[in-house]
Amino acid sequence: MEHKILLNSPPNKRKRHRAAHRSTGAHRASCPRAHCHASPTTPLLLHTTSRPHVPFLSPTSPFRQEEQGGEAAAAPSGGREQLGVMGAAENAAPPRQEAARDRGAAPEAVEKVVVVDQAPPPPVSRLQAQRPLAPLQVTTQAPPPPISVASGAVEPPPQVATYQPVPLAPQQGPLPSLNSHKYTNGITLCVFLLHLAAAGFAMGFFVFKTVHDNTRNPRSRNARRERSLLRDWLLPVEGTVVLSIVLAFAWQKAVRAWPRAMVRVILWSSFAVTLGVGALLMCFSMLATVGLGVAMVVFSIGTGLYACWVTRRVGFTERVFERAVQPVDKFRGLNGPAYLMVAAGFVWISVWCVAVIGAVNFRFPGLTILALVLSLMWTAEVMRNVANLTASRVIALYYLRGMQSSVQFSFQRALTYNLGSACLGSLFVPTIEALRILARGLNLLEGEDEFMFSCAHCCLHVMNGIFSFGNSWAFVHIAAYGRGFVQASRSTWGQFEALPGMAALVDSDITSSVCFLTGVTSGALCVAMAGSWAFAMHRHYTATVSLLAFFVGYLMTRIGMALPQACVGCYYVCYAENPGSRLFDDTIPERLRKMQEGRDPLVVPTPRFPHPRAAA
Repeated sequence: MEHKILLNSPPNKRKRHRAAHRSTGAHRASCPRAHCHASPTTPLLLHTTSRPHVPFLSPTSPFRQEEQGGEAAAAPSGGREQLGVMGAAENAAPPRQEAARDRGAAPEAVEKVVVVDQAPPPPVSRLQAQRPLAPLQVTTQAPPPPISVASGAVEPPPQVATYQPVPLAPQQGPLPSLNSHKYTNGITLCVFLLHLAAAGFAMGFFVFKTVHDNTRNPRSRNARRERSLLRDWLLPVEGTVVLSIVLAFAWQKAVRAWPRAMVRVILWSSFAVTLGVGALLMCFSMLATVGLGVAMVVFSIGTGLYACWVTRRVGFTERVFERAVQPVDKFRGLNGPAYLMVAAGFVWISVWCVAVIGAVNFRFPGLTILALVLSLMWTAEVMRNVANLTASRVIALYYLRGMQSSVQFSFQRALTYNLGSACLGSLFVPTIEALRILARGLNLLEGEDEFMFSCAHCCLHVMNGIFSFGNSWAFVHIAAYGRGFVQASRSTWGQFEALPGMAALVDSDITSSVCFLTGVTSGALCVAMAGSWAFAMHRHYTATVSLLAFFVGYLMTRIGMALPQACVGCYYVCYAENPGSRLFDDTIPERLRKMQEGRDPLVVPTPRFPHPRAAA
């Protein structure tokens, strides 16, 4: 490897040479002196020549250095590469022979040849040979200051194309806290805990009374009756509880797996199942069972009419169900609280059934059993809302803040800080919704009596006003922000009313009706099993077993369906709070746009009974 370094010429001779040849046009092509075309500050020219290995002058010398005149530059130029630095790079390299003759006439140019005994450098990757990139420049999105011109006006700054993030809806005011450590609705919580203690004491007393009567006086009349109930009444009811648990898990799994198909399946299966079970009860040919069968047939007819009426809403409901249950797969164990509540319900109902047997021989059996039934309804509804609050907090924080919330922590909050709101909502939400449905039913009647018509309208307006202070949408804000039940109801409904068309959209939602009909369908299936079992074993208990089986099947299925209903509630409420979130698609905006344009299939006019005079 040989490195040749051509030193600069003296400055006076370089200037004379450049002045002598500057007028000639072929100077640049013929002059071998590259330094005459460069500025006085032109750096050195570096010539790199590849030649075979030259032996050393002495074994101990690591390199050889020699100084030559113009004759030393006559070496062959094969494989030569010339590298010009700065201003000298633009000069064309002359042929090697001409450069040698010229340097022979001008010996002031000195060459130093350095021969180094080393192997050729390894090949360099093209990635390593790239030129270094300029450092990144981070600029803010703030516009540059305005520029003042001579006229005194202020010229606006130039527009610079910068990256703009996806705009989100701005939050009004400070963000509410997500970790409130205040117990909500404490009075209702105390009342529920006292009720739970009283119910537990009563159930324990009646269970002890049943066991005591059968062990101390096995031949007494009360003991024989209790044994008959345990054998012929308790076994069908316990079988109903097991079947209801299986149905609850099956409904939840089916809704999560096939949300689009299950909406139509639930609507029409409730009609078919209740109609068939009603006919089965009438076939038992007993007065009580015939009455229950007629009631179920009437209910099935109403369910079929409702399914026909909401057919145009089914498509939108299917899309909402499909979008709402998608985040469930992102959180492992989200349905665990629902399973725990179902298991707790199984234990509570099993003990409750034995307590009912002991209450039959009490002084006031009717009032006692009615109190136990109401207690079971409230307790089961609280269990359902605890599962609802757990799922609502996890899903709501995912939509609102993009957080991966802990299911265990959310479940602990639902059982502690938010339990009072769950208890209050369990009391008022079913009552308010039932009265609202009744007021809507009365509003359908348009007869000649204007007084009744005015009363129906008045009741409907009153119930709509009460609905804004207590509704099922409140559980989302209870779970997310730790608010009380009334405050959460007002905040959620206020957000719906603030967004144009949103209140009418959620008011026409049928997902709650779909979840309700799943409970009805499961209850009817439990009636078919328990009623047939009781009719085969002891016909006298067929009606009571059938009624209790429907009640238990409905409650257990509603607990299992708390997860899908919570997902739908979070989907609506979180969209109303932050419509610009990228987690929502165009399902709701498209529906609202159609409603504003007047071509929305959701808003179906309520069918009314016409006036007799108008018909005539």
